[in-house]
Amino acid sequence: MIPDFKAEALRTHERLGAHGAHRLLDAGRAWDLAPVLEAGGAIVFPHAGIEVCGAHAAAAVHACMDVGRERVLVLGVLHALTDELEDARARVAAGGDVTVEPAWGIQGTSAGRQDWRREFSLDGFLFLWRMEAERRSAPLPTLVTRYPYLAGGRPEILPGIEELAATAADAAVVATADPFHHGIGYGDRRADALDPAGGGLDLARRRIEEGLEILRTGSYWDYHQHCVAAKSDARDVGQVLRYLRGALRGRVLDLVADDTSPAYGAPEPTWVAGALIELRPDREAGRFSVAAHGRSRDKEAT
Repeated sequence: MIPDFKAEALRTHERLGAHGAHRLLDAGRAWDLAPVLEAGGAIVFPHAGIEVCGAHAAAAVHACMDVGRERVLVLGVLHALTDELEDARARVAAGGDVTVEPAWGIQGTSAGRQDWRREFSLDGFLFLWRMEAERRSAPLPTLVTRYPYLAGGRPEILPGIEELAATAADAAVVATADPFHHGIGYGDRRADALDPAGGGLDLARRRIEEGLEILRTGSYWDYHQHCVAAKSDARDVGQVLRYLRGALRGRVLDLVADDTSPAYGAPEPTWVAGALIELRPDREAGRFSVAAHGRSRDKEAT
């Protein structure tokens, strides 16, 4: 079972208050990522503990506010917080027909499924957005938050993807993901579980970079399976980002570890890697082939 991270986030935000939020927002100025968004790329920020990874989310907040777009599309991870969602995810990962799953699609509006209302993955970003908005007098872009679920190697057929693509056409696009979970609490054998400083973060970086390269090529199903193996929750947002923005070359700008052993009541090491990632358009890609469940299609790189 996933702990109640939403309630924990609320308690943490209350404890941080404006002073703590401003400290994180100031730390986020270490990265200037507005040019990435201006070039048609994207930013991925973590949703692990805000006291560990908050500067990464803050960097995304600043980029979204500085880029000068009227709208910002924010893609959130929809975690499998119920047995129904978890069972659906397992069936799709095993190669099942995604089109028969009731949870298949893009959530985030008052219409359709409302699983997203229990989701916590964007709470830290939205908290910092509100805190920074209070400090700025200039008009701010409109936020559009969406939660894709069960891309299943075929993001192009996700219900709602056409509307999402229309939104993304003139918007800045960012997403959250925690692309590597590791340790005893996540099912790794004790003999294989690494401390972050004892090779764990090095392993995390390698696995994250592997995933970014797979995603760059547009091999959606391979990327989906990579996320399963790496215990990455980016499987849906990653595929949707790639579909919306075309070939993107990813780079890990910063990488930290958040100890989640207390939350799960699990032995150490149990931790999640929080990564700040820039995704820039791959101008060298030209025309590329997107493989999805053994099928290919050509798409002009953006």
